[in-house]
Amino acid sequence: MQRLQRLSILSDIPRSFYSANFSATVFDASQPWRFPTPKRFNLTTRGFSNSVSLCKKKDKSPKLTGANTESSILSENPYDLSSLESGIVAAVARLKDELSKLRMGGRFNTESLEDLRVSLSKGGKETIRLGELAQVVPKGGRMVTILASEEEHMKPISSAILSSGLSLTPQPDPHNILQLNISIPPPTKELREQTVVAAKAAMEKAAGAVRESRSVSHKRLQDMQKKKLARPDDVRKAQDQMERLAEKGQKEVKELFDAAKKALERV
Repeated sequence: MQRLQRLSILSDIPRSFYSANFSATVFDASQPWRFPTPKRFNLTTRGFSNSVSLCKKKDKSPKLTGANTESSILSENPYDLSSLESGIVAAVARLKDELSKLRMGGRFNTESLEDLRVSLSKGGKETIRLGELAQVVPKGGRMVTILASEEEHMKPISSAILSSGLSLTPQPDPHNILQLNISIPPPTKELREQTVVAAKAAMEKAAGAVRESRSVSHKRLQDMQKKKLARPDDVRKAQDQMERLAEKGQKEVKELFDAAKKALERV
């Protein structure tokens, strides 16, 4: 009788509830009946009151205090003399360029010819630069060749050279109707002296540029020492390097002038 009552209780449970919440279990009528615990139920839930509160993120950026402050102050490099070196290189390059132009006899260089103004029409006011109408080519020694692009430009170019005051006489080439040959006369004593004066002026200009670059570097090192951006020993050593670089630059400028002066006096 008892066994029939237990089976009737189980038959009253809906089949859907039993299949969804219980695993397959074999009931033994001889054992006391126990209601199985459903596996789907999660009894360990956490309420909103137990949630972790949001906290402000900590500032991880390093603060300049103590040793960090000292290391940041001494972060400047006093031995960086790149601005002085570049200034010396630029000054020497300009001096070489100016001296190379003067070695051809001052006013008798190719640029002087290329800059002449040529009038293509007789009595016309409009002029064109000779370098746009022809190519000026030095042939070595004291000879210059002018190659025109068109035959009709030959006479205006020749007239412009004759009236330029450069004391040059262009001659047509017998083998090329588009070519003019110009023999540059040796410079007079007066012209050589003027050329040496111009070379000396170029040398003084380059020396002034070296001094200016040295002054900028010196001021930078002084500011670093006043503001304690570098150690005093490093600043003194950097100043010694700066002086040696400046002296080397001045020496190179003078040597270039001396070599150019000898070459100009032999012309």
